[in-house]
Amino acid sequence: MKLPNGQQSPNPPAPVAPRSPQINDANQPGRETPALSARQQLDQIQLANRETILARVAEIINRQGSRNAEVLLDVRGKQLQVNAAIGATELTPGDWVKVMRAGNELQLMGKLAATPEAAISQALAQRMPWQQSIDSGLAKLMTALNKGVIPELTPGQLPTARGLQPLPEAARQALETLLARLPASSTLTPGAGTQNNSVQQIRQWIAESGVFAESRLTQTPSSTLPDLKLALGRMVTGLLAEQGGNPATLFNRLTPLASPGLMQAPLQFPQTMASPPTGSGSEPTSVGQTLRMLAGMLNRITVNQLHSQILTARGAGGDAPAPASTMIMDLPWVTPQNEPKLAQLRMEQYKEESSAKDRNEKRAAISEWRLNLAIDLELAGALNFEVSLRQQEVSARVWAEKQETLKQVYEELPLLRRSLVELGLEVTDLECRRGTPSYPATRLEHRLVDTRA
Repeated sequence: MKLPNGQQSPNPPAPVAPRSPQINDANQPGRETPALSARQQLDQIQLANRETILARVAEIINRQGSRNAEVLLDVRGKQLQVNAAIGATELTPGDWVKVMRAGNELQLMGKLAATPEAAISQALAQRMPWQQSIDSGLAKLMTALNKGVIPELTPGQLPTARGLQPLPEAARQALETLLARLPASSTLTPGAGTQNNSVQQIRQWIAESGVFAESRLTQTPSSTLPDLKLALGRMVTGLLAEQGGNPATLFNRLTPLASPGLMQAPLQFPQTMASPPTGSGSEPTSVGQTLRMLAGMLNRITVNQLHSQILTARGAGGDAPAPASTMIMDLPWVTPQNEPKLAQLRMEQYKEESSAKDRNEKRAAISEWRLNLAIDLELAGALNFEVSLRQQEVSARVWAEKQETLKQVYEELPLLRRSLVELGLEVTDLECRRGTPSYPATRLEHRLVDTRA
C-alpha cells in the first residue's frame, strides 16, 4: 500500500506501551506482568516484531502533561489503550499514525498529514445533517414571493400583531429571476432533443444547477450570474440587509433547516424521498425560518459538490474500473401547475488508453461517459435513465415503475433510436425494464490509503 506524501516524523520516535488489561473479576488468579500482558495484546492484533502498521487515534483519554497521554488506538479493527510519551507530536482524535512493534512496545514512527480527501470528508460531514431539499424549499419560496413573509418580533411586540410583509426588493428580484429560468416540463416534448434550442436549454439547466457556481465565478467574476446557488445567496443577502448588522455574522449563527429523508440517507443516489404534497408550501414562513431554509438549501448544493469531489478522488488509482470524474446534482424544474420538482443527475467519465499497434505510435485516451437520470413524473411515475456514450457508440436503458409507462416507453423507442442516429451516433443497445435500478450504498469514509492500489 502506498502512503500519502507529507508524513511528519516526531523527534525522537517515542515508544508507546500497551497498558495491562484491568481485571475486575475477584476470582481471577494474580495479575500477569505488564510485559506479558502487552505481548499478548500485540499478538492478538497479529503484529510481529519490527512490523509497522497504521493506526487511528480513536480517543485521547487522559492527558497527564505536555509529553504524556493515554491514547486509545484503533488497530486492525481492535482498540488498544496505550500509555504514550508522544514528545513534540500533537495527537488528536481522528489522526492516523504509523507505529512499529519493538519487542513488547509500540514505537510512534510518524503522524500522517491530512490528505485532500480527508479535508473534503471533514467539510462534507459538517454539512450532511443540515440539508434542505431543493424542491420543497422552492415551493416555500414561491409562497413567500406571492404572500410575503412573517416579520421577526421586535421587543415588546405580541405575535398576533404581526402581519405579512413582502420580500425585500433584492431578494424578490433574485427569486423571480431564478424561477423564470427554471425549465418547465411542457417545453421538452418527445423528439425535441435533436433541436438546437432544446440542447441549449439542457446545457443551461445543468450549468446553472449551482454545482458549478464557484467555477463560473472564476471565469466571470460577477455576482449577477444566473445560477441556483448564487441566487439563493442573493436572497440571503437581501433578507439579512433588512435585519441590520453584519450579514455574514448573522447568517453563520443560523441553524439550517433539514429534510428528514436527507438526514437518514444523505449520500444516496438517487434519493427516494416522496415529493412534497401539493400545497405544502402554502403556509407563509417567518424571515428567520426562510433564512434557515435557504441555509439548508445551500448546504444541499454544497453536499453535492463535495460528494462529487470525494467520488472523483476515490476513483483514481484502483485496479477495478473506476470513474476518473463524477458529478452529482439536483436539477429543479416546474410542472404545468407551477409546482417545483427535482430531477437527479449523475455523470461519470471513464478513461482508458487505446491499444497502439506500433510501439512508436502514441496511445490516445478514450473516454466513456455514463449518465444516470432519475425523475418522478406525476402521471408516468418514477423513471430512471442509464445512458453510456463511448466515442460515437451509445446505449441506453430505461427503467419504469408503472406497467403502463413501460408500455409507452416501448412505443417511443423507435423515435429515440432515430433521434440518436440523426445526431450522428451509432446505437448499440436500447432496453426497457420494469422497476428501478440498484445502486451501491454510499457512505462517508475517512480512508487513509487506497487498499486497491
